[in-house]
Amino acid sequence: MSIDAYAWRKASRSTANDSCVEVAPLLSSTGVRDTKDRRRGHVEVTPAAWVELLRALKG
Repeated sequence: MSIDAYAWRKASRSTANDSCVEVAPLLSSTGVRDTKDRRRGHVEVTPAAWVELLRALKG
């Protein structure tokens, strides 16, 4: 499956100048990519790391 076939969502705190990231649930991880430069690819984060990242961001 092409990476673009996944359901990518923009972050809810996107700014008017598109300074944001997109996330998508992948088969066994969460994908994270830059909305402005999708050609650069994405980072895959394990479920446990994703939970920790969200926890840290919410502080």
